[in-house]
Amino acid sequence: MTLKSKKNVDFNSIKDPYAQREAEKYENPIPSRELILQLIEHAGKPLRREEIAEAFSLETEDQLEALRRRIRAMERDGQLLFNRGKKYCLVNNEDLIAGRIIGHADGFGFLKPDDGSDDLFLSPREMNPLLHNDRALVRIAGVDKKGRREGAVVEILQRNTHQVVGRLYKEDGFIYVVPDNKNIAQTILVQKGGAGKAKQGQIVVAEIVEQPTKLHQPIGRIIEVMGEHMAPGMEIEMAIRSYELPNQWPDELLKEIKPLKNEVPEAAKQDRADLRKTPLVTIDGEDARDFDDAVYCQKTPKGWKLLVAIADVSHYVQINSELDKEAQKRSTSVYFPERVIPMLPEILSNGLCSLNPNVDRLCMVSELLINEQGQVTRSRFFDAVMSSHARLTYTEVALMLVEGDKTLAKKYKLLMPHLQELYALYKVMRVSREQRGAMDFDTQETRIIFSADRKIEKIVPVVRNDAHKLIEEFMITANMAAARFLNHKKMPKLLRIHDGPSADKLLNLKTFLGELGLSLGGGAKPTPLDYMHLIDSIKNRPDAHLIQTVLLRSMSQAVYSPELKGHFGLALEAYAHFTSPIRRYPDLLVHRAIRHCLQGKSVESFYYGIPDMVVLGEQCSANERRADDATRDVVSWLKCEYMMDKVGEEFPGIISAVTSFGFFVELNEIYVEGLVHISNLGQDYFHFDATSHQLRGERTGINYRLGDSVTVSVVRVDLDEKKIDFELAKKQAAMNKPKKRRRKK
Repeated sequence: MTLKSKKNVDFNSIKDPYAQREAEKYENPIPSRELILQLIEHAGKPLRREEIAEAFSLETEDQLEALRRRIRAMERDGQLLFNRGKKYCLVNNEDLIAGRIIGHADGFGFLKPDDGSDDLFLSPREMNPLLHNDRALVRIAGVDKKGRREGAVVEILQRNTHQVVGRLYKEDGFIYVVPDNKNIAQTILVQKGGAGKAKQGQIVVAEIVEQPTKLHQPIGRIIEVMGEHMAPGMEIEMAIRSYELPNQWPDELLKEIKPLKNEVPEAAKQDRADLRKTPLVTIDGEDARDFDDAVYCQKTPKGWKLLVAIADVSHYVQINSELDKEAQKRSTSVYFPERVIPMLPEILSNGLCSLNPNVDRLCMVSELLINEQGQVTRSRFFDAVMSSHARLTYTEVALMLVEGDKTLAKKYKLLMPHLQELYALYKVMRVSREQRGAMDFDTQETRIIFSADRKIEKIVPVVRNDAHKLIEEFMITANMAAARFLNHKKMPKLLRIHDGPSADKLLNLKTFLGELGLSLGGGAKPTPLDYMHLIDSIKNRPDAHLIQTVLLRSMSQAVYSPELKGHFGLALEAYAHFTSPIRRYPDLLVHRAIRHCLQGKSVESFYYGIPDMVVLGEQCSANERRADDATRDVVSWLKCEYMMDKVGEEFPGIISAVTSFGFFVELNEIYVEGLVHISNLGQDYFHFDATSHQLRGERTGINYRLGDSVTVSVVRVDLDEKKIDFELAKKQAAMNKPKKRRRKK
């Protein structure tokens, strides 16, 4: 008997629009996610899995198992909800919100919605059954005292924390682990007999055998003892385990890549444009090891022709191969100080895919015709084989093109005409970028310099010269062209989206700027150009760096999504990541979509549909955040180690953040941050003003505001907590003391 919907739709008679895609994915194809959602919507009521199977006449064991897995995945991704009647129903997006959990050290947390809307606050009670990075479905329960949307957990969709790194403690007959990751507020209770040979105070890895519930904390067992103290390199090993970063290649993958050689097979070069004589060059940092982009430029009667050649990773990493599964699992390469965990094995990342000089390499090329005003008039993509004519560094290119270094110019005399055209084009495109309003925050990045025994020697700023900006501009242009091409073809794809400021953040920003005598144009909907006009106006101010920080904080984080929402920061209607497929999985997905179009195949036959892209976008965004968090943890630990022998010393710095419990200070020329706690500010009651980013003394009237210069002394460094405590230097504290009034006689 065939199930009919309330609208009398016979689903056996409906052709699945994604049938071809499903047929390519599975030997025994089943209905697509889209059709399953359509079925439940038309039925007008929750359905059992058996009813869904019956509606689509799925009968074989393989079909039923495939359907079970698909529905479970849809449940995990927040598309379906399994209710108490053991039936599947649609998630009403107005009432229920799916997203990722962000834990806080104080026990509360937030749900970061998949749809990009504002975070929902979760009380410590709601966080009891959850751990940082879990996925959950919540309903809006109300608004808290601070005006934030507050959530109540309806269902935990996915557990994402399976092991925890931390210190082991034995106390009153109990053994527990305090997580190193401060986003996890709960301690892990070690089950009876689960501690093995681990001793008090050791750094261990605990596998969670029972996830937390509303009534009890997580329970685990010790699977690895890392050691007593933090030996050189241990901080990275801790981060790898704490964030569960995949760092070992599976045996199946190693077996799959064994036939690969360092040279591109001749057969692979066929049916491609031959660019081996075109003087394409790579321009990267001195310590770069994988080269995934090369550029070439020539003058034309109406402007320039720019070639951006990108390593053809999609040729080697086939869909659903072991390489693909592992690349998807990792989603990104992770860059620690002096160590990289690559997304792809070295034979590919530093070998076959890397555009090393003077060797044949496969590439996908974005050819861009750009007019005298710096605007792209036409673009196309094609497969090619190339041979990089030189491996140049940013320093070398800047010396040749900006400083006019004659020795280097002589060394690269055959390439100089093309490099000069690259620079001429960049200067024109730079003007076009500024007119468009694309943001260019001059943020300060740093690099850690190690000694021979891997102790920090110094922390130095990274100088961003015109060569950096030149390559960045050309990569942005190629990425923009990729997004435009796939939009035109109506292909499912991952875009890089970046929302502008929310109404609340905008209000706080304008209040803060107003107190500094500044204003942001654009009214209730400022454009990127309004931001850039403000940035230009503060360039010569001593607090420009901090004002830029507040401007950055007013905007949301960029994420991967198939939604066409645009990129606010770059002032673009559509933007994709295309230029780094060696180290980013979203770029690989974009390459696959472009190649699908180049081969003349239909949209419906593409392996991925929009629901797949939604899931992959969330996964890639989460793994990008995971990599950033892990790297930040390692850098914080290294900076703490660097400051261990500086307790008692005084340093000048700038207030980099203000909170209700004190303010953070970034030390000048050392780029290390620490906290001056409110209890160390003297005998006064301080009011915290979040909008103006300041603490104001009630009795003394002393203000501590974001961007203020202060002198501090180092009072404590805690390696376990990765925290540095400062207090105001005696000279600074004396300056801030209120003057005593003279009594009248």
